[in-house]
Amino acid sequence: MKTAILGLPMTGKTSLFTILTGVHEATRVGTMEARVGMTKVPDPRLDALAKIFLPPKITHATIEFLDFPAISKEALRDPSYLASLRVVDAIAHVVRVFEDDTVPHEKGSVDPQRDIEDLDMELILSDLVVVEKRLERLEKERKKIRDQSLDREFELLETAKTKLEAGETLRAWELEPADEKLLRGFQFLSQKPILLVMNLGEADAANLSEREQSFRAQVLSGKANAELCAVCGKIEAELAELSPEEAAEYMTSYGLPGSSLSRLINVMYRLLGLMSFLTAGETEVRAWTIPINSTAVKAAGAIHSDFEKKFIRAEVVNWQTLVDQNGYGGLREKGQLRLEGKEYIVKDGDVLVIRHS
Repeated sequence: MKTAILGLPMTGKTSLFTILTGVHEATRVGTMEARVGMTKVPDPRLDALAKIFLPPKITHATIEFLDFPAISKEALRDPSYLASLRVVDAIAHVVRVFEDDTVPHEKGSVDPQRDIEDLDMELILSDLVVVEKRLERLEKERKKIRDQSLDREFELLETAKTKLEAGETLRAWELEPADEKLLRGFQFLSQKPILLVMNLGEADAANLSEREQSFRAQVLSGKANAELCAVCGKIEAELAELSPEEAAEYMTSYGLPGSSLSRLINVMYRLLGLMSFLTAGETEVRAWTIPINSTAVKAAGAIHSDFEKKFIRAEVVNWQTLVDQNGYGGLREKGQLRLEGKEYIVKDGDVLVIRHS
């Protein structure tokens, strides 16, 4: 799962990337290349299961973040920048909310709504260029070849062009599976799910939840395939340098319930329609990422393709039940370890044992 981190200069974008991934800033003079880093998806269920099984290995699910150079009209015309951006699954747009006279805003004032709309417009214009070029080619191809799929593609792109010219992103566009497959290769930027990361100032830290709810009402209203999370990058940077005990004391002093970065990652999961199932034993406790509403056989395939091909049954138990019973012993006798078939819909927090031939 790849997430692009975008933002204007001086928004705290790169600092957030560093806090999330531990990858520190490198000089990028004259290059549009994105920096790549991985971050673990926080999951206290793994820690609880590890206390039962004491495995030598605990494996969290991960998200790959790509820190792109600051957004600009030049960047969104650069072929290498666009090529890297098109392959991501989602966009995290870091929006500056904090005021700081020593760090001037590129546009002269702090205006989150303006910055959100400006980025959307840049994505729209980038997609419009792609649509118009393809429509020109299709016009010529349809004169030479009779092909219903070309006709359908033309109709869909005409619809996309109308939306884009009206200043609409493509995130709210609901497509039939066959149509979605037909357009998938274009990887439209304005169609990608977007997480708005509102970067607040230190003075707002104690009211972070209230500010987030306020922004949700102002910014997310009417937006499809979009989520929002408020963070205080300055405080998160300081927390990253502290021990767990010191971090807990520091958060208490600000009235914070926990790190907002953990919440950010969980919100990203929700935005992408993902969840985790778990496997637990004496060798490893692990979280596996799958789309919500995945079947047991698809979950088996996430572990290994052979498990999907040779799937027989899945033994299933909720993680909390497994912890409460101190392991698998006695679960079968109590009917708490169920046998499920290929079509079972896996739930978030299910622990699976896959039976295969």
